Amino acid sequence: MSPLVSLITTLALLLYFVLTINVSRYRVKYKVSAPQMSGHQDFERVLRVQQNTLEQLVLFLPGLWLFSLYVSPLWGTGLGVVWLVGRIAFAWGYYQAAKKRVIGFAISSITTLVLLLGSLIGIILFRVQI
Repeated sequence: MSPLVSLITTLALLLYFVLTINVSRYRVKYKVSAPQMSGHQDFERVLRVQQNTLEQLVLFLPGLWLFSLYVSPLWGTGLGVVWLVGRIAFAWGYYQAAKKRVIGFAISSITTLVLLLGSLIGIILFRVQI
């Protein structure tokens, strides 16, 4: 498999790690003690960014690897970069206001859908060729 796909995987996990650290930082800043999941509105948005990114990783990572295996590692890498940009835009927007998350969410969600549908088509076509 392409080292670039591994790089995208690592960057996605590092992004998630940073988002997780931000939750801890905001817990301290707004005095929201664990296990509490609500409190200050800014904390709740940071927590939602982290949780939503975790939810998206469950679809993105297998989709990235399957797409790269059955379709193209180069295209998979490109889509992975787009997904990362979308997730960063999602976080940046959501940190400011809930309404500003939409564009980043759309970018990363559409990218994930392309990866999953591309994987499905690639697997079907690969299976037919065997």
